[in-house]
Amino acid sequence: MLSRSAPRTTWDVVLPDEGATERLAMDVAVALQPGDVVTLSGDLGAGKTTLVRAIIRYLAGNSRLEVPSPTFTLLQTYDLPPFTVVHSDLYRVESLAELAELGWEEAAEGAVLFVEWPERAGEFLQVDRLDIALSIAPDLGPTHRRVRLSGYGVWITRLERLRAARALVDAAGFGPARRRRIKGDASTRSYERLALSGTSVILMNAPPRPDGPPVKNGLSYGAIAHLAENMRPYVAIARFLRDKGFSTPEIIAADIESGLLLIEDLGNKGIVSGDPPAAIEERYAAAIDVLVALHTLELPAKLPVAPRLEYALPTYDFDAYLIEVELLLDWYLPMREAALPADARIQFETLWQAALKEIVDAPKTWALRDFHSPNLLWLPERRGIARIGLLDFQDAVLGSHAYDVASLLMDARAEVSEAVELALLSRYAVGRSSRNSPFDPATFARHYVTLGAQRTTKILGIFARLDRRDGKPEYLKHLPRVWRYLTRALAHPSLAALKAWYEEHVPPPGQS
Repeated sequence: MLSRSAPRTTWDVVLPDEGATERLAMDVAVALQPGDVVTLSGDLGAGKTTLVRAIIRYLAGNSRLEVPSPTFTLLQTYDLPPFTVVHSDLYRVESLAELAELGWEEAAEGAVLFVEWPERAGEFLQVDRLDIALSIAPDLGPTHRRVRLSGYGVWITRLERLRAARALVDAAGFGPARRRRIKGDASTRSYERLALSGTSVILMNAPPRPDGPPVKNGLSYGAIAHLAENMRPYVAIARFLRDKGFSTPEIIAADIESGLLLIEDLGNKGIVSGDPPAAIEERYAAAIDVLVALHTLELPAKLPVAPRLEYALPTYDFDAYLIEVELLLDWYLPMREAALPADARIQFETLWQAALKEIVDAPKTWALRDFHSPNLLWLPERRGIARIGLLDFQDAVLGSHAYDVASLLMDARAEVSEAVELALLSRYAVGRSSRNSPFDPATFARHYVTLGAQRTTKILGIFARLDRRDGKPEYLKHLPRVWRYLTRALAHPSLAALKAWYEEHVPPPGQS
């Protein structure tokens, strides 16, 4: 069993009443993931089962769910919406052999496991765990409990963030709020909706991104692709755009260095509908208008984050474009069991360098980079460009005017028909031309298809990586749609050489 002297972080909490217990239960519940182990210790009557019951009811979304003590059954299993939960009470267990006979390990596999009286589990307990020690505090009041949460292994960092999030929420006046997790994206960020007295806000939990292993010239993928390492760019860009009339969320409170933001809740009304999702043309047209407005502004390369702290937007350069398209070679082709000769890889890079040269040399604007349906909300009560809510822009770079247009109209998660695509491209061209800003439709068309092909190539690799490396096969369902966008872009005469390379070396999704 893990020694109490092992490396850990702790958080001491006093629970004066049932409401405080429920708040702690929410804090713990929103941090849980399948495979987690939470141990609970304390004397009889200290409140171990009460706390677990509150967590399980929160996860179930049912405050009346029957959650009996497992003292006599030893194991109690709950198939809850986010994941399976196993609640065990080992008070009556006398040996590890008895645990093995119960099928304790099998029941807990892939579930969240709560263990009361964990000292009886011995070697069955894993190093990575959250320990919650409860004690009665009669000196403070008849219902008071002292609680010490201790994080071991991976829970050291997770408990520190849990504590920091609670501090931010309390300081902003949302301490009593009801917290609910929101389905996130493919990143490491997570989101919660906090509801209090008819008002709701969003808690964004975006840990600083650790630098990955070197992949080229001693640099990590994130460094080469200019991915945001922290939330400084989000804060700086959000404030700038909001001041210009765009609907970025208002930042209510922030722990910038920890990557914890409490932001305005823009709702959940998107710009697509149906199954599979398809573009709602009126809303996509409004999104195009946002890009027209953005691309006719004089946009600074540096922005203030805080007093004496600035953020400089990086430039979308050759290295960034190329490291992204190489995801196709490193992840998608191996997934399709397509061998690639060394000379073909060199040819791939050479063709992309030639295709991208005009774009890299062209004048720059802001490319928000994730300007597509998952990150755009419909706000019909607002007017003009404010009708589109913008959510994800911390990876913005100085890049091509065409990039975000391609990101929107070749949306990996939504169907955009060729007719809608052409109509919205025309809307963008007319909008740009009417603003008396330099705009050449033929040049823009070349840049649009080139960046559409670049982005869809990258996404084929990313979705394959999410499946093979991260165990997220749900993204594979989008591959046929991404492939259709890619082939549509490659049909442009300016990309004939790249099209020939893809036809020779890249199998479509679902074909051998």
